Parts: sequence; structure tokens; C-alpha cells
Amino acid sequence: MKIGILIAVNEHTAEPAMLARKMEELGFESIWLPDHPVLPVHSETPLPETAPGQGQIPEIYSHIADPFVAMAMAAGATTRLKVATGVCLVPERNPLLTANELATLDHFSDGRVLFGIGAGWLKEESEILGADFPHRWTQTREYVAAMRELWAKDQASFEGTYVKFNPVRLYPKPKQRHGPPILIGSKDKNALRWVARWGDGWCPIFLQPQAMGAELSKLREECNKAGTNFDRLDISIFKRELRGNRAEVQKGLEQYEDVGVHRFIIMQLGGRLDAQNCGPELERLASLYI
Repeated sequence: MKIGILIAVNEHTAEPAMLARKMEELGFESIWLPDHPVLPVHSETPLPETAPGQGQIPEIYSHIADPFVAMAMAAGATTRLKVATGVCLVPERNPLLTANELATLDHFSDGRVLFGIGAGWLKEESEILGADFPHRWTQTREYVAAMRELWAKDQASFEGTYVKFNPVRLYPKPKQRHGPPILIGSKDKNALRWVARWGDGWCPIFLQPQAMGAELSKLREECNKAGTNFDRLDISIFKRELRGNRAEVQKGLEQYEDVGVHRFIIMQLGGRLDAQNCGPELERLASLYI
């Protein structure tokens, strides 16, 4: 089982290079950076995964550094650690600029980029940044298709509903042959169909092992319908810390591995990863998970 950590890097945490160096030293596989470019001061959208009336957005969501800058700092300080978006809100960003940022980072990191993607859940933020919120996954699919054209071709063009451009050149090309893997982070009713048809993997949040196994069986069926190979997919789970001592944590990881999960990503949204405490905290996590 590969072990990553999602860290909401901000002005209160250790800087990304320090975190990444320590993570690589301890044997973690990947660092994941979330994405919220701006947070509206006033919004009516509740936080997902909460009970009705309990969806107040935590303050930490207003303190999230740009993931691409943080990933570049992390990649520059390491040689093996993968750097990933967890997840990038694709329709809130210009697809040509995003394609160039990812290609540049993948090229100079020797192919260590994972592109975890989402379409956004905060309507007010999405609209500020130009997303078509009711059709945000259609927009996301089109943006990803345009990025793949830019990564693959010396002269790329695209004609879609949301993005159109005549032949252009974009360099450097990604180090990875087909560009950074597209890992879809969604539990939408259509998410498994998207993964099967145009994704390279799936990275949902919070699912327990039994539920994850059931969903992966459905994903295999979707791949059969789409004529794609299920075994090519990179399967991850975002989860808060597993409870217990090392033996209990390792048993929990085995349960995920048994149902087909390849990577467990520990969600560390805030707290104990400042410059003074990040070393001991990462060592504690390594003692349980690595």
C-alpha cells in the first residue's frame, strides 16, 4: 500500500519543501495539495459530507496555498516523492495555463506529478472564478480533453463548448508519456462512468473498506461497458487517520488493500504540521503507516 498525506499548506504550516523532504526521508509516497483559490466571505452552500444545518465551512478552507506553487517547491526539494493535487478544481482555472503548469512541473520533476481533479462544490466560489456550476463536470471533462491535446501534440487545436483555440504550441511536454494521470476525486452518481471512460484513476473520500469494495465492483462493470481496462486504473482513498496502534492501523490498511485500493492518503487539513512540530508529527504518522 502506497501512503500519501494531504496537507493544507498555508502561512501557519511548515513550508512545502521542508514537509516534502521529511516525508521522502520517512518513506511516504506522495504529498497532496488541496485547491481553493478564494473563499467567499458570504455563501449559502453547506460543506459536503455533513448533516443538514451543520455545514459551516471551517476557517482552514480560507487558508490554502496555491497547489502548483507548493508542488513545485516540494518537487524541487526531493527526488522520489510524488507531488499531487488533492484535488484541483479544474473548471475554476484556465485550461491552457493549467496544462502548461502541469507539463512544466512534470517535465522538471522527472514525471512525478499526479493530477487529482474535482469540479468544485462551493457554488459561490465556482461562479466567481468563471465555472458553469450546473454543468461543471461537463466543463471539467472538456478542459481535461483540451489539456491532453496540448500535452500530446506539437501543434494542438481544440473546438469545444467551453474552450476553443486554433493550432498552438505548448512546451515543455510532460515527462510522463500521456501526461500526468487524471485521478477523478468524486462520488457523484456518474463518477464511476467518468473514471471508466476518460479517467486514469479514482480517489474518493471517506468510504469504508466494504463500501469501497462495492464501488470498485461497479467501476469494473463500467469499464467493461466502456471497453476499457479496469486494471490500468490507479485507485486511492482519502481518509482521516485510522484509529489505534500500529497493528490496528496496518490491519485497516490491509482491509483497503484487499478490496483493491492502491494508495491510502491521510487527510491532515491543519494543526500539527508547523515548522516546529512537523518533524515529530510526520515521524508519528510514519511509525503507524509506513
